[in-house]
Amino acid sequence: MSTDPSAVDAVAPDLLGAEVRKAGPATAGQPPWARELAEQFFAGASCLFVLHGNVHDIVRQSDEREAASYGGVPDYLATQLFGGWDVVLRHDLSHGLRAFAGADGERLRKMIARLSEKIGEPKTWPRDPDAVLDLLDRLIQSNLMETDPAKRLSLAVVFDHAQYLAPSSDLAQLSGPLGSRLVRLLSWAQNPYIKRNNMAFCLLTDQLGEINERLVGSPHVTALAVPMPDADARREFAEWFDSRDGKLGNLTDFTPAQLAELTSGLNLVSLERLLILAERSHIKLDADALKKLKKGLIERQARGLVEFVEPPTTMDDFVGNEGVKRRLIEDAKLLARGRLDAAPMGYLICGPVGTGKTYLAECFAGSVGVPCVKLRNFRSKYVGETEGNLEQLLNVLRAMGPVVVVIDEADAALGTREGSGDSGTSSRVFSMIASQMGDTRYRGKLIWMLLTSRPDLLPIDLKRQGRAEVHLPLFNPPNDEEVRAMFLAMARKNRFRLDPAVLPEGLSGRGLSGADIESVVLSAKRLALTEGREQATAEDVATALDDFVPSAQGLEKEKQELAAVLECTSKSFLPPEWKERVERPDARAKLQERMAAIRRVLEE
Repeated sequence: MSTDPSAVDAVAPDLLGAEVRKAGPATAGQPPWARELAEQFFAGASCLFVLHGNVHDIVRQSDEREAASYGGVPDYLATQLFGGWDVVLRHDLSHGLRAFAGADGERLRKMIARLSEKIGEPKTWPRDPDAVLDLLDRLIQSNLMETDPAKRLSLAVVFDHAQYLAPSSDLAQLSGPLGSRLVRLLSWAQNPYIKRNNMAFCLLTDQLGEINERLVGSPHVTALAVPMPDADARREFAEWFDSRDGKLGNLTDFTPAQLAELTSGLNLVSLERLLILAERSHIKLDADALKKLKKGLIERQARGLVEFVEPPTTMDDFVGNEGVKRRLIEDAKLLARGRLDAAPMGYLICGPVGTGKTYLAECFAGSVGVPCVKLRNFRSKYVGETEGNLEQLLNVLRAMGPVVVVIDEADAALGTREGSGDSGTSSRVFSMIASQMGDTRYRGKLIWMLLTSRPDLLPIDLKRQGRAEVHLPLFNPPNDEEVRAMFLAMARKNRFRLDPAVLPEGLSGRGLSGADIESVVLSAKRLALTEGREQATAEDVATALDDFVPSAQGLEKEKQELAAVLECTSKSFLPPEWKERVERPDARAKLQERMAAIRRVLEE
C-alpha cells in the first residue's frame, strides 16, 4: 500500500481491512528513521521495530522553531511518534516497566489511570523481565478482546537496552527463559490482530549484532538504523543552544555552521558536552582545544577501537620509492582542494618487512589535511560482540568523513570469506569491511590504507578496483644515493645529528631495509652518547654497521618482494630495475613461477 508522506493523522484502511487506524504516516520534518517507522506501521507491514545505531543520542523533539527542544530517542517516540496514543510504556532491566509520557504530567496521570483498570497499579507490576512480558501479553490480549472500540487502547512499548532482553545466542541456549522471550516477541510481531490495531513495539540497541539474529531476521520485524547526526543536524543544535541564552559566541570562536563542520564524527550528546565544558571551565573553544576534545570524545564514542594518528612527519620526510611518493603527494593535494571525487577508495601498501609501510601511512596522514585513524583490535571472544564492535566503529567512521583509515597487518586483521573455526565471525567481519570499502557513496570520505607484507594472503575481494584499488609496492633503497638519504632521514626522525661525510661508500651492497638503517643509526647514536658526544663520528657509524646482523630470512623477503611487484597496479610505482623486468615477455608468469618455487621450499 502506498502512503502520502505529507499527510498528517490521515485515516486509511488497514491492509487486513478489518480496522481503521488512528495513526497517520510520518510528516516530512521527521528524521528519516522515524518517517520510515511511521510509514511501515501505517501500511500494516510491521508492528515490531528494532532501532539500532545512534539510539542513545539526543534528537530534536519538535519541528516548530519556537517550541524546539532536544531529548532522547525514547522521549521522541513517546511524545512525537506516539504522542497522541493512549498508553506508552517503557522498559529496561534496571527500572522495570513504567508508563512514559515525557514531561507531560497530565498525560502520564491519564495513562496510569487507564492501566490501573487493565493490569493494576504500577506498584504491583513485576520487575522480572519474563513476568513483565507475561503482564504485557495479558494487556495485549485484553485489549484485542475489547468489543467496544472506544475502550480499546492504542499502546506502544519501548524496550531500552533490548540486547539484554533478547541477546544474540546459539540455538542451544534458547531452550530456557531466553527462548521464551524470543518466541513471545516473535509472536507479537507475527500476530495479524495486533497489526490491525494501534499497538507497536520498539526495541532499542546501539549494536544490531547484539540482538538475537532470529528476531532481526524475521520478515515480520523491521530493523531501522538511527544514524549519526549530519552537518545540518549539528548546525541546528548549535543554533538551538545559542538561542537559549545567546552565549555561544562566548564559548567558541566559531559560528554554528563552522562548528558543525569541525565536529564531524561527534553525536549531539558529545557536541553538547563540548559546549558545556567550555561554559563551565570559562575557556573558549579555539581550534586547538576543539581538536583535542573532539579526539577524546570520538575515541570514547568508538569505545576505544580507534586511535588517532597525528604524526609530525609529512611526505617530504619520506625517502625513496619516488613513484609511490609522487602519487601520494598528488592525492594529498587533491584532498586538500576538496576534490574527494578524484580520490581512490583505498590503497594497498605492500612490500618486504622493514620497507616503511607504516611510516609511509603516517607521512601521508601528516600531509593529507584530514583526520587519520588506526583500527585497534575490535575482535572479542563473546558471541556477536566482534560484529557489534565493528558496526559501532563503522558508524563513527562514516560520520567522521573525510577520514583516512589505516589497517596494519591487514591480511591478519580483516579475515576471509572462508573463515572457519570461529562460528563464522571472520567471514562476517570480512563481509562488513568489504561492503563498506566498496560503497562508492563514501569515495573520498573513507580512504582505506591496508598495510601488509603478505598481499598474496589478502582476499582478492578487498584488492579489486573499487576497494583498495591503488596498490603501492615498497622496496629497499637500491643505490648509494637513496641509502645515504635514508640514513639522514632516520637521523632526523630520531633527533640525532649525522654528518653525511661520516657515511662510508658502498652502502647499497649491504641490502639494508629502512628498518635496518634505523637500527644502525640508533646504534651509532648510542655509541656517541656513551662517549659524551652529540654527533656520531665515522668510526661510530662503521662500528654500528660492522656489528649489525641483518635478517637471515632471505627467501622470505624475496617472496614478499615478488608479491609486491605482482600486486603493483602501475608501472610508475616500480623502481627502474623492476620496471624493466616486468616489461619483458612472460615476465609475470616467470615471477609467479619463482614465487611458487620459493613457497614450496619454505613449506618443506
